[in-house]
Amino acid sequence: MKLKQTKYIFVTGGVLSSLGKGIAAASIGTLLKNSGLNIGILKADPYINVDPGTMSPFEHGEVFVTDDGAETDLDLGHYERFLDESLSQSNNFTTGRVYQSVIEKERRGEYLGKTIQVIPHIVDEIKDRIKNAGKDKDILIVEIGGTVGDIEGLPFLEAIRALKLEVGKNNAMNIHLTLVPFIKAAGELKTKPTQHSVGELRRIGISPDMIICRSEKSLDKELKNKIAISCGVEKNCVIESIDAASIYQIPLNFLKQDILSAIANILDLKNLKPDMENWNNLVKRVIAPSNEVKIAFVGKYIDLKESYKSLTEALIHAGAALDTKVNIKWIDSEKLQNLDSLEDLKDVNGILVAGGFGYRGVEGKIKAINYAREHNIPFLGICLGMQLALIEFARNVLKLKDANSSEFDEKCQNPIVYLIDEFIDSNGTKQIRTSKTPLGGTMRLGSYECEIKKDSLLSKIYHNAKSVKERHRHRYEANPKYKKMYEDKGLIISGENKGLIEAIELKNHPFFLAVQFHPEFTSRLENANPVICGFIKAALNNEYN
Repeated sequence: MKLKQTKYIFVTGGVLSSLGKGIAAASIGTLLKNSGLNIGILKADPYINVDPGTMSPFEHGEVFVTDDGAETDLDLGHYERFLDESLSQSNNFTTGRVYQSVIEKERRGEYLGKTIQVIPHIVDEIKDRIKNAGKDKDILIVEIGGTVGDIEGLPFLEAIRALKLEVGKNNAMNIHLTLVPFIKAAGELKTKPTQHSVGELRRIGISPDMIICRSEKSLDKELKNKIAISCGVEKNCVIESIDAASIYQIPLNFLKQDILSAIANILDLKNLKPDMENWNNLVKRVIAPSNEVKIAFVGKYIDLKESYKSLTEALIHAGAALDTKVNIKWIDSEKLQNLDSLEDLKDVNGILVAGGFGYRGVEGKIKAINYAREHNIPFLGICLGMQLALIEFARNVLKLKDANSSEFDEKCQNPIVYLIDEFIDSNGTKQIRTSKTPLGGTMRLGSYECEIKKDSLLSKIYHNAKSVKERHRHRYEANPKYKKMYEDKGLIISGENKGLIEAIELKNHPFFLAVQFHPEFTSRLENANPVICGFIKAALNNEYN
């Protein structure tokens, strides 16, 4: 199916944040894609940061990285995991990027001396970015970050209001996601927050075509009719989004409510009959799997699990592929380093050491790696996890007691991990590390090729592929100076990129693998990442077959 022109679905949120606009947008996109349409999806964030790259996990959760090296909002991770497609930096922009672009144009004289204003210049820049993201797509889904009523979101709302008028009837629709809270004391669901939120949206000049109601409990017919009448939408355009056992149930829940018929009517679409059989089978495995496995997840942000969102979702994908429930045992690496006993690691089937920046909790992660190596427990290290695996091996096997990373000790005599002066980027261009911001210099970001050693564990995991491409987000590199010392003692360098160490593994161990890249960034429900799958399979069987 190919449409004559791009149609737009604008998704806004009201009442409060974190209601699940990203999941709703991704779920609608999944249904439309599986109906044969070419779907694009975009997240527009009203915050003034140029991108989330310098933001603390406590502020923003995970920073998701695309193939082309963009540091983006975590919702892009949801989009990729649901749609099974790789997105780019054109699929996410912020107020900061918009203003930066407009100011640069003004400095170049492109506005011919005019006074630069929010309307039309900022709004037009937002519209242009939306239209560019929708090129060659049948439908572009645009999620507007934040909550209706936020002052910083006004230019974005004005842009989608104007764009809907520009493209004309049946070519754009507005979906508004709101909260319908359950008040326990009254024993009732309350619609007033939704009515107020829609009223605020109308004040701006936008009338929703569909209301998605986020709620703990199901909405009865009477309540849905009340919302439809008070908010001015058709009765079949009030869709509930109640708490689900898995986020991957949401597309199926929407489908049961015939959401596609309502969308098809508004956008003048035909034959929206999605093939969701494979998706449905995977969701059943997520909710009621046949097997179980317990994984120790060792990290320093365990009280802020959103910072590991892609990785926890990747474990779910691997579990679905293997019909296994992956139970995560969260281990605080900072607390672990101060413990004499490692009792918390004795009842797990596998140990995962996640990535991160900074010294806090590092020694605890090294303890966990040492325990996995010496007790033959399946182990997977990611990014910093690989670097620390090298440090642990250097200290305890190579007997280099002062082995460390120059990130943590600039004067260490054996810098197992160091900051190289230059590297080749994902486009094949030499990059010189220079300090660009007070927070750091050049990072290796995006998709890079990993050349795989023949007959290695990594080769088996990737089905004997000679090379693969995976995504990176790091600044420090493993020092190749120690390569021969590692290999002489049984540690294999099984993945490389132009001399840079990409993957390591151990001989005579059930499963000991660590990678410099982030395999979780390319994992999807319908295509689980092979590295994560291999680890879970090893934890399940206590060996890799």
